[in-house]
Amino acid sequence: MKKTMLSYVQPVMVAAILLAWAFAPAAWTNNPWSIVVATLLTTSLIQGLEWVNERHSSWRLTKREFATDVFYVTLNYTVISWLSRTLADDPLTAAKQSLGIATPWAMHLPFVVQVAMVIVLIEFGQYWMHRLMHNQAFFWSTHAPHHHITQLNAMKGAVGNPIELFLISLSVLALFDLPLPAEFCALNILAVISTFAHANTRFDPPRWYAFLFTTIQHHSLHHSVSYEDTRCNYGNSLILLDRLFGTYSDGEAELVGQDERRRLSIREQFLFPAQPLIDRVKARRGDREAEGTEVAA
Repeated sequence: MKKTMLSYVQPVMVAAILLAWAFAPAAWTNNPWSIVVATLLTTSLIQGLEWVNERHSSWRLTKREFATDVFYVTLNYTVISWLSRTLADDPLTAAKQSLGIATPWAMHLPFVVQVAMVIVLIEFGQYWMHRLMHNQAFFWSTHAPHHHITQLNAMKGAVGNPIELFLISLSVLALFDLPLPAEFCALNILAVISTFAHANTRFDPPRWYAFLFTTIQHHSLHHSVSYEDTRCNYGNSLILLDRLFGTYSDGEAELVGQDERRRLSIREQFLFPAQPLIDRVKARRGDREAEGTEVAA
């Protein structure tokens, strides 16, 4: 009975979020700060659940991990959010208006359909961007820091190189006319699903839920130590896309990380894509210094 009840924690949270955004006062659902407050609250709740029913003691949150996670969550809500809005969403909205693109029909869809539409639009783009990051050298260099994490926790989805965090935030949502409450509801649902997919919790959902949405089983396998094993389960929240496009893999992993599971510092994560260039510059400088020493001798 307890196991059955715990298995419905994730579906119940998703349903509760959908109902909350559907029936909350417009003054709240149309407020730009509402999505920030809602996602922070749900993330905090899931983080707390790690202490209620943890999955692996080896993933138990430490002060160092917590501080790093909070730093990246803050970075995503400030710098990355601003960059995404300024460099992507605003120009896309301006282009949409100048070209006369309009989708008024979307404003008249049922609320649940609007939410589903936003989820699919965002996840479809993230799936292909994520897949590219695992199959092209430069894009992998931006994404690899996220795979250097050596444990999974609720806020770990926010950890990564800033270039990757910006790229994965891109979407074509600005091209569609949709009400803010539907967009915010979808973003909140996506945040809950992806947070559970990174969380050190044991609330394994029913099969029907795991058929559609990404779970910690799917995503822990994606974070496997072997690079080849990471090339599956790209759906951040919608594992259905992996099933449709042939990249789904069944299983679970406790050992996660890359390069002999070496944990990167924040500085190393930021510099990771440029590290080969930095190493070459240092090597050339070392060669010149060695030549100068030989001449002086």
